[in-house]
Amino acid sequence: MASRAARALLSLPKRKPNVSPSPLLRPPAPARGLCSSPDEGPANFGNVGFIGLGNMGSRMAKNLVKAGYNVAVHDINGDAMKIFAGFGVPTKKTPFEVAEESDVIVTMLPSSSHVFDVYTGPNGLLHGGNLLRPWLLIDSSTIDPQTSRKISALVSNCTLNGKRDGGGVPMMLDAPVSGGVLAAEAGSLTFMVGGSEEAYLTAKPLLLAMGKSTIYCGGAGNGSAAKICNNLAMAVSMLGVSEALALGQSLGIAASVLTRVFNSSSARCWS
Repeated sequence: MASRAARALLSLPKRKPNVSPSPLLRPPAPARGLCSSPDEGPANFGNVGFIGLGNMGSRMAKNLVKAGYNVAVHDINGDAMKIFAGFGVPTKKTPFEVAEESDVIVTMLPSSSHVFDVYTGPNGLLHGGNLLRPWLLIDSSTIDPQTSRKISALVSNCTLNGKRDGGGVPMMLDAPVSGGVLAAEAGSLTFMVGGSEEAYLTAKPLLLAMGKSTIYCGGAGNGSAAKICNNLAMAVSMLGVSEALALGQSLGIAASVLTRVFNSSSARCWS
């Protein structure tokens, strides 16, 4: 898996670790205020922490680096972090270390339990109590809406460690994606976003560095709910295609012929 991630990162320009970049190469530190328009660039987001460097997360983090964001990463897989370190991307040992040095955090993890542990477990993002440095937290994992809402409530009870101009409470978004590994690689993911509309509009430029479209779905947990509905619709279509292929073959039609028929007719779908 590490070798596949290495190939995915070959397009990254090499950067020397532990060397401060030239101001000509990197935007200055941002003012601590909310994004005033969707056209704001990476400088407005400050330091971005990315947690979860699997098949999806590694490619999403890579696209943030390529777009000019100041990214630091964490994963329990040390080999995945070594790949990023080799390109000069800072790595952190725990989620809490990421939180201490990041203004924005993105998580991309396998399950609800992983997300909850990264936020609330030992050395988790909320390990420091009710004071948080990050003003924006985005979870792009595919998890259940209840967990998304529970974590959002925990974050809303926190206070920013150094108030931003927009207020003293951090913002949380659930923003799962559709498109798979190929879209993550190409930066053409679709984000389904739940949370406050203000947070959504603020985060949109960052999301579009990893995807081609964003859809605001409503309040906390609604992004996760939309992803579950999308997956259900896809699963139903996959079952239908499978049954149709089985029926056709039982009636003497080759699967390759049926595939050509489906792909050029009304049965064409993602499956």
